[in-house]
Amino acid sequence: MPKVATDADRENRIATEIVVDAYGEEERAMGWYYYLEDQLQFPFQARCVTERKTSPLAVGDRVKVVGLAPAEECLQEVFVTIQRSGKKLAVPLAQLEAVGVDPDTQEGIDDWHYWVNRGYQY
Repeated sequence: MPKVATDADRENRIATEIVVDAYGEEERAMGWYYYLEDQLQFPFQARCVTERKTSPLAVGDRVKVVGLAPAEECLQEVFVTIQRSGKKLAVPLAQLEAVGVDPDTQEGIDDWHYWVNRGYQY
């Protein structure tokens, strides 16, 4: 069961702007990748809102997001690159909540969170 209610405007944007003309998993993944590449303004601050076994972040950790992970790393889900302890590390975007970002960046992150929370997959 989806964690969030259907949002008609967001569904329309996803269908007509993000995964339009995508006929398979890889095309949908690349649709999301290029949409977020255009939408997100880096760097930005974020806070971890959920723990993941594949990520070193704990709930409440604040990080600096410096970019999208390479496209080949985003074929299963969207990863962003963070700066942590002087190193760059890829973590799931779904794990992060933006802090004080511009409206376009917030919309892009919210769109991805909506997709994930609705249970959608590439």
